[in-house]
Amino acid sequence: MRTGAMRVGVVLPIVEYPWKQPSYLEIRDLASQAEAAGFDSVWVFDHLLFRAPGERAEGGWESWTTLSALAEATSRVTLGTFVLCAAFRHPAVLAKMAATLDEISRGRLVLGLGAGWHRPEFEAFGLPFDHRVERLDEQLEIITTLLRTGRADHHGSFHRLRDAELRPAPRRRIPVLVGGGGPRLMRLAARYADLWNTCWYGAPQPGDPADETTDGSEAVRAATGPAAGDLTRTLAAARVACADEGRDPATLGVTVGVNVAPLTPGRPSPYPWPAYPVLAGAPEEIAAGLHRYEALGVDHLICNLNPHYPQVQSQLAHALSLYRAESPYRADSAREPASVPPPAATGDDAGRGGSATADALDVAGTGGRRKESC
Repeated sequence: MRTGAMRVGVVLPIVEYPWKQPSYLEIRDLASQAEAAGFDSVWVFDHLLFRAPGERAEGGWESWTTLSALAEATSRVTLGTFVLCAAFRHPAVLAKMAATLDEISRGRLVLGLGAGWHRPEFEAFGLPFDHRVERLDEQLEIITTLLRTGRADHHGSFHRLRDAELRPAPRRRIPVLVGGGGPRLMRLAARYADLWNTCWYGAPQPGDPADETTDGSEAVRAATGPAAGDLTRTLAAARVACADEGRDPATLGVTVGVNVAPLTPGRPSPYPWPAYPVLAGAPEEIAAGLHRYEALGVDHLICNLNPHYPQVQSQLAHALSLYRAESPYRADSAREPASVPPPAATGDDAGRGGSATADALDVAGTGGRRKESC
């Protein structure tokens, strides 16, 4: 449920490129630059290893450690996981970690969770890959119950808790985001989450798919895809999932991941175009794409840059300023987080979405080269 113009965030490059592994100092500087440029949020992926036959293995920095450091390096932007693979960490311990990081960041965390998808990293680190959605269901029940009531008993197929208690208790209801576009994940989002993230998209085309980009790149145009129609159908399916759970769809914030490749007119990117959809073009074209996503009902757009360097992020920031100049952006969306956020909910809110305070939803903004799986 949007309370102002669409929020816009950026994914930080903690996963290595084929040609470079970004250092923490570079990641920190990008986060600081994003905050200074007016982005609403910064996000990190959660992967242990990428491994494919015939290709060089790639990895990245551990997401939670990185986000904890960024909590001290920033002061305003929302900090989000996009998304944590729930099976990588015990759910009760993760709830404790989330409460601590939200305290460190003074109420700026969005806890994004998903089922995971890259089998090789599970196998390499000895983690179970079977029954991923069933495991996520149980993990979400544990995490949301602990975060929203402060204690939990649980006797499930995968986890056991006996009088677990979250102390100190979170100072507010920490927004939980569930990522994924499949029917089962939609149902989990409707049941537990404050925010739901769909699959990745490129450019939502306003008309003829043969429209040219600034550099006339047919490769870019072919990669963008019919995001508008896909997203409209996905949002309709999410409304059905909410209805099945007895929930008002307006209480579930919608976030969308979009792959972005800003271009400078006359200077094509020296890097190969990805095979997945991208929103590409000069800042004016990117801004137009942001408007189209807003018109589709997106509350918070999360941009994954390809490649992600300071000058590329600056181009996206220029597009953001153009978009903001024409949108009713709420001045208080960039406010400092409250030093003492509202306390966690109790009672009937336990383990279910749709009851977050307005403040908690607002912190989330009611809110690559590699395509993250749905």
